[in-house]
Amino acid sequence: MSGTTTTAGTGLDGFVDLDGLIDHARSLAATGSRRILGIVGAPGAGKSTVSDTIAAALGDQAVIVGMDGFHLDNAELVRLGRRDRKGAPDTFDVDGYVALLSRLARAGRTADAPGTPIYAPRFDRSLEASIGSAVLVRPEVPLVITEGNYLLFDDHGWQGVAAHLDESWYVDVDDEVRRDRLIARRLGHGHPRDEAEAWVLGVDEPNARLVDATKQRATRIVTLDASTPVETESTHGV
Repeated sequence: MSGTTTTAGTGLDGFVDLDGLIDHARSLAATGSRRILGIVGAPGAGKSTVSDTIAAALGDQAVIVGMDGFHLDNAELVRLGRRDRKGAPDTFDVDGYVALLSRLARAGRTADAPGTPIYAPRFDRSLEASIGSAVLVRPEVPLVITEGNYLLFDDHGWQGVAAHLDESWYVDVDDEVRRDRLIARRLGHGHPRDEAEAWVLGVDEPNARLVDATKQRATRIVTLDASTPVETESTHGV
């Protein structure tokens, strides 16, 4: 596979494409105990594409648990006065997400719950809502891939996430390309163009700036070329 370059945060020198990322993910899965790989980046960067590609290559050795499964429900966001900022750091059940990551880590590294499956929520973009217990994480699965915007953020409780990540890969892409993807995604869900553009510029972009500021905390920065095919329809990521 082509169209991907990487720069090192701490180690892993020499990756030049998605095949290299897959190979390293496979090595994480082969360590003998559960590992959690975080795929992080701004909205529309291509996190889901990287996560899905790795998961497809590893088959039953990996499972994706998306951060977006912990979106607060729209009714709760309305109650909090945050519905018009859905996707901002304070519109998620962060404590629930951190607790799930802790359970996933313990189940694979200690004998406290041998053989116990764990269920995670999944965000359905067509419904704009999370579906509880939709993702089964079997106890024998060695690699959990978790992806989302705020895995390296250090406020609103997100600072508890990094401690559960064995590695974190920041997916980077040209901002104009990323914004075009986001607009296309909203158009694909029936939003008028003016509303789609207003949301991307008014909501997604402020969030993107917050996420970009966390880039240097990542284990590795993965740069996707604009020609790399990226799914605009994902059920587990933004």
